Amino acid sequence: MTQATVPGPIDDLTRAGVSVWLDDLSRERLRSGNLAELVATRGVVGVTTNPTIFAGALSGGDAYDAALAELTGTDVEAAVERITTDDVRQAADVLRPVYDATGTVDGRVSIEVDPRLARDTAATVATAERLWATVDRPNVMIKIPATVEGLPAITAALAQGISVNVTLIFSIERYRAVMDAFVTGLEQARAAGHDLAPIGSVASFFVSRVDAAVDAALTDVGTPEALALRGRAAIANARLAHAAYAEVFASDRWQALAAAGAHPQRPLWASTGVKNPDYPDTLYVTELVAPGVVNTMPQGTLDAVADHGEITGDTVTGRGEEAAATLAAVEAQGVSLDEVTAQLEAEGVTKFEVSWDELLTTTKTGLDAAGA
Repeated sequence: MTQATVPGPIDDLTRAGVSVWLDDLSRERLRSGNLAELVATRGVVGVTTNPTIFAGALSGGDAYDAALAELTGTDVEAAVERITTDDVRQAADVLRPVYDATGTVDGRVSIEVDPRLARDTAATVATAERLWATVDRPNVMIKIPATVEGLPAITAALAQGISVNVTLIFSIERYRAVMDAFVTGLEQARAAGHDLAPIGSVASFFVSRVDAAVDAALTDVGTPEALALRGRAAIANARLAHAAYAEVFASDRWQALAAAGAHPQRPLWASTGVKNPDYPDTLYVTELVAPGVVNTMPQGTLDAVADHGEITGDTVTGRGEEAAATLAAVEAQGVSLDEVTAQLEAEGVTKFEVSWDELLTTTKTGLDAAGA
């Protein structure tokens, strides 16, 4: 079941089987009714957040003034958790009708564990448990990064019936490990007697950051062959990931879980805002259309797709060999995708840590001002 939208590209995207999620959240969106409006008129059926989004929300406007005044005297980290979980809980309530209408598949809202814990399995699991209990909504997802240390945390959370959004996935190899962690977690959840149907998961495969990094390396190479490959690696990487997804979720191992009521871990295309102004601003939407995937878009990308996106049907399925050939051509220019994706993961964790520190600083400033 899908949300009703006005006729146009977003409706076309939804009819093609893509779930449209908004990569943004703020108290102002909640207070103004903007999020509810996007759900009602733009086909938005989910929300993702991250430390950067919350840092931006806290630093702009006066929407959090009352909350900060109420939290005066509170430890700054406790205040951040209170503010962010309150926002996510309210958003989950807005999306709850979608969650119910889609049989628990969509209507999800994600909140990320403290990114400083990305290399600490036990602390990640403990934080996931606390966030899950604090938000206390069945349609929340806890975001856990796909670091090596994050993989067992993903399994452990799912085994307890906690829905998980796995974030910061860049490489096919790591994506396969993420899918294995998911399947293992559901097998453990089944053994523990959990109902598998409400346990949701998406695997957030990052797109535009791959092009930004690979394009820079190809530009450094500078040959005509290298320059001709710019703007192609990210889409090829995502299409190859989709081929891996199709393979894993056709396996006998998965079918046994599906028979027990489990839903697959859907690929989610993240980082879909175009970073190179020379590329179409809808590139990472129109070229990644496939049934059963999620595309989480910042507001600007959502607006661009609604205005002039051209949805021509499935642009992913069956293109794995073509994608592999594209990535092989990139490698042949001396650009190591393994090195690029490893660097992107490290940078991604660091960027979220910086945003988390900004969030703490902004919150402390607000608490101090409120208590002055």
